[in-house]
Amino acid sequence: MFGWAKDIGIDLGTATVLIYVKGKGIVLREPSVVAMERDTKKILAIGTEARKMLGRTPGNIIATRPLREGVIADYDVTEAMLKDFIRRVGGSRFLSRPRVMVCVPAGVTTVEKRAVIEAALQAGARHASLIEEPLAAALGAGLDITLPTGHMVVDIGGGTTDIAVLSLGGVVRSESIRIGGDKFDEALVRYVKLKHNLLIGERSAEEIKIAVGSAGCDSRNLTHEVRGRDLMTGLPRNVSITSAETREALAEHVMAICDTVRSVLEATPPELSADIIERGVVMTGGGSMLHGLDKVITSKTGVPAYLADDPVSCVALGTGKALEHFEMQDDHLVVLKKIM
Repeated sequence: MFGWAKDIGIDLGTATVLIYVKGKGIVLREPSVVAMERDTKKILAIGTEARKMLGRTPGNIIATRPLREGVIADYDVTEAMLKDFIRRVGGSRFLSRPRVMVCVPAGVTTVEKRAVIEAALQAGARHASLIEEPLAAALGAGLDITLPTGHMVVDIGGGTTDIAVLSLGGVVRSESIRIGGDKFDEALVRYVKLKHNLLIGERSAEEIKIAVGSAGCDSRNLTHEVRGRDLMTGLPRNVSITSAETREALAEHVMAICDTVRSVLEATPPELSADIIERGVVMTGGGSMLHGLDKVITSKTGVPAYLADDPVSCVALGTGKALEHFEMQDDHLVVLKKIM
């Protein structure tokens, strides 16, 4: 039993939701998928059970992701999902409603921020605050961003890629593009359809990405067999996808990320640029684990890039640090305290 109300940090990701409870660490890691009846909108499953239904539901049931490209696409379903997750981590046992800090992409609008805050409040939070994902990712990666030195973070999530230069506890330069793991999957679906005349689902595309996906011209030369529906005959068929094919399929999105990193570097003050060259670019988020992506960014920018330890959990872990060292204010802003 948690006792008095705990502060909760939520990494509200397009693909996965992670919840950090103060004093406990990351206590929940679930896909951000909801299954419900098509007509009545009755919720049937949330999280892992709902993800198993993606692409496999009968006509009266839909399995959907209520968040798209880092923002809320379906407010009511997002609220129901958050309420369920907060209940699972002990919300029903809190003696008072918890304070919640939610991560949002760097480029979200005021309206999108308000939607996240309202969803958290309606889901049971006593108070809701926001923190930008690059800031949380840097904290989770173990960077001391309170010093007057420059750090660069590239956070590639399911829906967005956030790139930021940080110094003195704040964001100096940042850009957010709506490219992430989901776009990688969509690109693979299109490629297999055009190249092999085979229709596959998003889950199959994700399996390809994890098994043989590659971003750059490296020595990786693996093969993965995927099943789908032949567009000519309508019958099931298997094809083998190679690492080289995934490089071709993902090239456009990989270059878009590299171009954005270059754009942020070009707008960075020279003193901070010197720090970044010395310390390198830290890559976080599940999308950053695409094989060879760090080498491509290094090649295109001339700045060494490397994966953080446990990149998938960095944003959630950073939110946990923020809960320890940030002050939550009534206007939903956060102020960084000195991190010792």
